[in-house]
Amino acid sequence: MASDAVISLNKLKVACQDCRLSEICLPRGLAQAEMEKLDNIVARGRPLTRGEVLYHQGDSLNNLFAIHSGSLRSFIVSQDGREQTVGFYLPGELVGLDGLEKGTHTCTTVALETTSICELPFNRLQELCTELPSLQYQMLRLLGKEVSDDHDILLLLGTRSAEERLAAFLLSLSRRFAERGFSATEFNLSMSRHDIANFLGIAVETVSRQFSNFDKAGILQVKHRNVKILDLEKLEKMVEPGEKFNRKAKLSAAQ
Repeated sequence: MASDAVISLNKLKVACQDCRLSEICLPRGLAQAEMEKLDNIVARGRPLTRGEVLYHQGDSLNNLFAIHSGSLRSFIVSQDGREQTVGFYLPGELVGLDGLEKGTHTCTTVALETTSICELPFNRLQELCTELPSLQYQMLRLLGKEVSDDHDILLLLGTRSAEERLAAFLLSLSRRFAERGFSATEFNLSMSRHDIANFLGIAVETVSRQFSNFDKAGILQVKHRNVKILDLEKLEKMVEPGEKFNRKAKLSAAQ
C-alpha cells in the first residue's frame, strides 16, 4: 500500500521540462540538461488550501516559490494593523522575491484557492545560478520585471481614476490568462472585491459600481466571480496606449 502511494505521488509530479508553464517560468531559455539540474533541486509538496499561508511577513527567506496551479495574494500589515494588498500571483510566476534584500519576507502570502507550488531552496538555487549562467540571467530578468511592474503600479495608483484602475486590472488578467493558453475574454476571479479594492486603493463600493457601469456600457458581464469581456477594444481605450500593467494583479480560477 505504501509503495503504491509513493508511485501515485511521483506520477503527479511534473518535471520542469514537461511543464506547460516552462516558457513563462524560471526554466525559460534553459537547455534540457540545465533544466534537469534545476528540476533536481525543486521540491513539490502538498497543495495549499484556500486561506493557507505560504510564508508570513518577517519569516526568514528559505525558498523561492513557482506557482504550478492556483493563485496567491501578498499583503503587508502595518504597525497599526491595517492590511495592504501588494500583489496577486498566477501560475508560472515566481513568489518570494520580497525576501532577497534583507533575508526576511516583507509581506505575507496566502493561497486564494487550492494552489500547487514548486519550492526552490534559495541556497541551492544560488549555487546553481553560479554554475548555469543562463539560469542566472533568467533570475536577473525576473528581478528586472519585478522592478518594472512596481513602477507601473505606482504610476497607475498615482495618476488614474477608479474606472481606469479597474480597467487596467482586468486587462492585466486578460493578457496573462492569454499567455497561459486560456481565454483572454472570459475568466474567473479568485480574489474578492474587497481584495481588488484594497489593491487598487479604492472603496469596495466603487469597485462594485464600476463593474455595474462596465456592464451597462456593454463592455463586460460579471456573474459572481465570472468575468466575460464583451468589448476588449473599448476596455483598452480606457487605458493610455503603451502603458503596461501586466503582472502584479495576479490571480486565477474562482473561489
